[in-house]
Amino acid sequence: MKPTIEFIKDIAANAGDILQNYAQGEKGVEHKGRTDLVTAADRASEAYLIGEIRKAFPDHTINAEESGDLDGSTEHKWYIDPIDGTLNYAHGVPIYCVSVAYAYRGDMKLGVVYDPVLKECFWAERGDGAYLNEAQIHVSNFDDLIDCLLATGFPHEAWGTAKDNMGNFFHFSQVSQTVRRLGSAALDMVYVAAGRLDGFWSISIYPWDVAASALIVQEAGGVVTNVCGGEDFIRLPVTIVCANPIIHKQMLAVLAKVRKNN
Repeated sequence: MKPTIEFIKDIAANAGDILQNYAQGEKGVEHKGRTDLVTAADRASEAYLIGEIRKAFPDHTINAEESGDLDGSTEHKWYIDPIDGTLNYAHGVPIYCVSVAYAYRGDMKLGVVYDPVLKECFWAERGDGAYLNEAQIHVSNFDDLIDCLLATGFPHEAWGTAKDNMGNFFHFSQVSQTVRRLGSAALDMVYVAAGRLDGFWSISIYPWDVAASALIVQEAGGVVTNVCGGEDFIRLPVTIVCANPIIHKQMLAVLAKVRKNN
């Protein structure tokens, strides 16, 4: 038995309501690492999502940020991020979302990214286009990086090493209009899908961060690969680049240049 996109949109919106309820009071912030946080809202949102999926599809595998891998059928796999942008959320910065994706036999079929602050639901079903609420969305049509607004993130565990992303950030800042760091990879990517941003890259990320948003970018006409151009961007260690087809090639060229010089 397979889920519908409406089922995922509903549970993502309900999880978003949970986040907003916690946002008005004590968030219960804890440290998983020096700069890696988890809140009571993360746990409550994830518990709700897992519970709803388990009730409807008890034999499906689930990959969730806080709970890890929950075993089930290898044909059906879910990717859950209960809050993408936890650091923003913990500090009261209204840039965060819920991300839920479903894959069948290794192919991502359904993806939803829900922003409970703006009440924006980005979603896609394989082969049916990408949408923001009920309006279809598309990647931007720029053909030169100098016209592009890009976004990225930085791996907190890699400062001071060749993998800290600073070399890439420096080079992209020189050849694009500018580079933003919003703090939510899932929102960065769906903003690419909607043409609000023109490209996104990350050299250290997790499957649950990008599973839903990658499908949405692809269905919006964009290209998604790892930083070397490979299509299996979900395989660990996860790296990712997304943009329209022309800008994507230019971004890969910049990343290759930086790797060569390191």
